[in-house]
Amino acid sequence: PAKALSLRQAVRIKGVPLVMVTFFGYCALEQTAGLWASSYLVQLRGISEETAASFASLFFLGITFGRFLCGFVAERLGDRRMIRIGILTAVAGILLVALPISYDAFALVGLIVVGLGCAPIYPSVIHATPANFGKENSQAIIGIQMASAYVGTTFMPPLFGLIATHIHIGLYPVYLLALAVLMLCMSERLNRTVAKAHAAEKAA
Repeated sequence: PAKALSLRQAVRIKGVPLVMVTFFGYCALEQTAGLWASSYLVQLRGISEETAASFASLFFLGITFGRFLCGFVAERLGDRRMIRIGILTAVAGILLVALPISYDAFALVGLIVVGLGCAPIYPSVIHATPANFGKENSQAIIGIQMASAYVGTTFMPPLFGLIATHIHIGLYPVYLLALAVLMLCMSERLNRTVAKAHAAEKAA
């Protein structure tokens, strides 16, 4: 059996810091979107608390339904495409939420779209770990990814709470968009880094 990697050894593998930031960004986005959706809709849009709560819950329903659908296309599209499509779909949903118009249906539908976009990212990142870093390293690296996820889940929603309290809750879609862009940049860099590493292995 292969010797277990230490944390320092795992982080030194090319691409591991990138996937850590990707996972951090995803879990930060998911938790912030879900926890602050109702407050954003009520305080900024003036939507009733009952309607806001129901559509905030539909965000999580979007994740559930999206993951059900992903099961039918994941093998055909592959992990990288699933992650890319998910992030871009989430960006589209965030832009719908951010539209500065009085017609609130766009914001409400946008939350569902964000949920659908989030659906494939988590399972695809986990599933791609052996292919990206080797089966022998996957157990240690998945553990690191989980740690990054917990950091994002624990600290980023409260950080937005401070922003909403001391600056403006209208920055909710801006905050989500920044996390989505961070995810997209890190995941695309990860794809290039892994491709170069695999090409170097084949050449050797």
